[in-house]
Amino acid sequence: MASTVLIMEDDPHTVEVVQLYLERDGHNVLSASDGVQGLRLAREAHPDLVVLDLMLPLMDGMEVCRILRQETDVPIVMLTARVDEEDRLAGLELGADDYITKPFSPRELAARIRAVLRRTNRDAAAGGPTELAFGDISVKLSQRRVQVQDTPVRLTPTEFRLLVVLIRDPSRVFTRDQIIDLAFGYDFQGFDRTVDAHISSLRRKLEAVPGSKRYIHTVYGVGYRLEDA
Repeated sequence: MASTVLIMEDDPHTVEVVQLYLERDGHNVLSASDGVQGLRLAREAHPDLVVLDLMLPLMDGMEVCRILRQETDVPIVMLTARVDEEDRLAGLELGADDYITKPFSPRELAARIRAVLRRTNRDAAAGGPTELAFGDISVKLSQRRVQVQDTPVRLTPTEFRLLVVLIRDPSRVFTRDQIIDLAFGYDFQGFDRTVDAHISSLRRKLEAVPGSKRYIHTVYGVGYRLEDA
């Protein structure tokens, strides 16, 4: 089944080029030239993935991303001229699943989108147990739902995969390379601190529930583990 991709970008030439490459891959493509229109389209069309420029008129991409993350777990690939690592980390911590900077190769962007959709579809098709639990955390895999002390916690697709990796083997220390291999896959093309940014966001969401514990622990110089302590 063809995926629907929503492009939020105010440069018509960029939209035209990206749309051409995505349609070649068999995607249905929608576009919006400002943040307000893009948010409305996202709510109406329920796309399978959003390509989001950060420098949008009327409502910037960071605010659009923040609102989308309150309402949906749709995968988001940020597309922006901001090249500083701190900007990229800020986007990932808001809930983006990937990040590509301008000027960019449309072919690379199309490949990143294929990779994100492939990981998301792989998650949906995965077999095995339908529920996982650790301490006060419960995960319903088929419904992609997470609860802490019976309180729903909304995660991005990437954060959800990270939690599943950790909760399947609690107390095991995972290195960043192991997390990349298990949660992102061989086609991951992020940068060194991407894992840290996603872990930080996941940890913050789990701990936001009143009375919750600190489940994700950093093993300095090695990686991360899930521990009921």
